[in-house]
Parts: sequence; structure tokens; C-alpha cells
Amino acid sequence: MVRAIVDQAAGGSMARRGAITVAGRRLAPTPVFDTYWRFAEARQRIYIARLRGAPRPWTQDPILAHYRFTNCYRAADRVSQHLIRDVIYRGNQTWSEVFFRTVLFKLFNRSSTWRRLSAAAGPLTWCEYRFEALDPVLSEALAAGERLYSAAYVIPPPNLGEARKHRNHLRLIEMMMESSVPARVADARGLREVFEILRSFPTFGNFLAYQFAIDLNYAPALTFDEMEFVVPGPGARDGIRKCFGAAADGIEADVIRYVADTQEQHFARLGLSFPTLGGRRLQLIDCQNLFCEVDKYARVAHPGIAGISGRTSIKQNYRQDAEPLTAWFPPKWGINDRLPTAAPLAQ
Repeated sequence: MVRAIVDQAAGGSMARRGAITVAGRRLAPTPVFDTYWRFAEARQRIYIARLRGAPRPWTQDPILAHYRFTNCYRAADRVSQHLIRDVIYRGNQTWSEVFFRTVLFKLFNRSSTWRRLSAAAGPLTWCEYRFEALDPVLSEALAAGERLYSAAYVIPPPNLGEARKHRNHLRLIEMMMESSVPARVADARGLREVFEILRSFPTFGNFLAYQFAIDLNYAPALTFDEMEFVVPGPGARDGIRKCFGAAADGIEADVIRYVADTQEQHFARLGLSFPTLGGRRLQLIDCQNLFCEVDKYARVAHPGIAGISGRTSIKQNYRQDAEPLTAWFPPKWGINDRLPTAAPLAQ
């Protein structure tokens, strides 16, 4: 059972945390920095307990039990799992088709939207794509009051001549496919170059282009290193501000790299035993996400420590999903046979 982390995180001393130097700046960690590591360990233990089929409660921490937080590893979250297992690795494995499916899924980032499209239009492929086949399905769902888009992050509509957001996004996919983006991405020399290609298209700001680059990199055709670079999102910037104050403004990417590079040192410093994902260390994208999650957690655990946004409450309460938890990752990572599984039922 995971121990509560609220009191422990709030009680750490500055001397124990110690000042650190990142990108030539001396940063003085707040108590939230220790919370970052304790949160990561506690959240990952919840995930492992659920994979093993352990019954609730999975934690004694009242904040983790009451509110919704994403997993420590981005690829372990439900939407990413659906993308990896049912979108990227299922269906035609020609790279242009994998690229098409991935971008189509991610522009909505909502499993129910993908399932609706698949049920109405059959296997979703670029070679058989027709705007006139997908638009009515999405328009009817919208008219019925259904949500088409995930609330995880905002995906702004490009201005491509259509009156509806989803129609403009379909036009964006057409533009990308007709501009030979799959081939350009396949020829890229690294993750940053993939990011730059995506960034050149309407609607793709820095954060969104980075997120899509990570998603495309799950595919077997791309083998870029997730540790190459990172783009901090607004939530991560909030979490970093809470961990280090305004002195970290402008060097957030360097802070995330520092955290990723020194993760074992800090877990050991706090006497924590972090259960990795089949031996896979936290990557830059995971550490970026954890800063976003600790920002939310600190709104309750450390209400006196301000971030940038000024938000003081956590919007989403925990609600157990009826669908079973899955754990299947890109085979090229080599971790699927090292993951914990549910214990067999007693005879």
C-alpha cells in the first residue's frame, strides 16, 4: 500500500534539498521539489498495483485517492495506450498509413471519436480517405451533443476555409499528406527535425508539435531518442515555478533535463524506491508531464506556494474507468515481457 506523501513532502528541510545549479543559474528548491519525487513514486506504485490486479484502496494519500492524475509514464495513460495498441500497431503498417492514422487520432485525441469514425467508415486509411465520408459522421456526433475533442490540451483549428473546427482539421490532414510529410518525417535525422516539420503547419505551436512528434515516434518506422530534447507545456512551467520559484523562468527545458538526468540520485536522497516501467527510466517527456501533475497536486498539498496560472483547485476527481487497464508499449522498447501482470485467480 502506498504511504501518504502530503505531510512528508511539506516537512522536508531546505538543507536536505540543497541548492542546485541549472543552465548557470542557482536554484533554491521549495518543498514542492521533494513532493515531485514522492508524487512520482506514489503515483507509479498505484499504477503497478493496478496492473497486478490489487484491490482498492491503492493509496492512503487523500489527494491521490480523490483526484485524477495522469500516469508517470506518458505512454501508460489510456489514450496513449489506445493510440499505440489499436491505432499505430493495428492495420496497414505502411508508414504513410501509420502516419495518417496517428495524426487523425491525435487531432481529436479522443478514443470515442476514433471508434465512432471506425464504426461508420470502416478501416481508416489514407488510400481510401474521403472528406465526404468522415465529415458527416463528426457533424452528426457534434449535433447530438457529443464531444469530439479531448480536454487534455487545446488543439486550435487551422483557418483552411471550413466553417467547423473538425472540418478544418480534416483539411489539415489532407494538406499534410499531400505535402509528403510522411516521407519527410521518415527522412528526418532526429526528433527535433520531426518537430520542425510539424511546426511548419497551421495549428502546430511548439508544444503541440512536440507532443505529436512523440506520438509518431512510437511507431516502428521511427527510432529517435526521446531524450533528444523537450518542450515544456504551460502546466509544466507552472510546476517548475512551484518547485524553484521565478529563478527558473526561461530555463524550464534545462530544468526538465536536469531532473531526468538525476532522477536516481533524488529518489535515493529521499529514500524512495521508484518502480520503473520494465526498467525504462523516466524520459524527458515523462518528467515534463510530472511537472504538470505536481502543479495540480501542489494546489492542495502546498496551497501557499504559487505558480504562474494562479489556479488553486484541481478540476477532475478520480473516477474509475470501466475499461480494463492495459499495458502494451512499442515493442522496440523491449519492456513488454518485463511488466507486472495480474496474479492468477486462486483455484
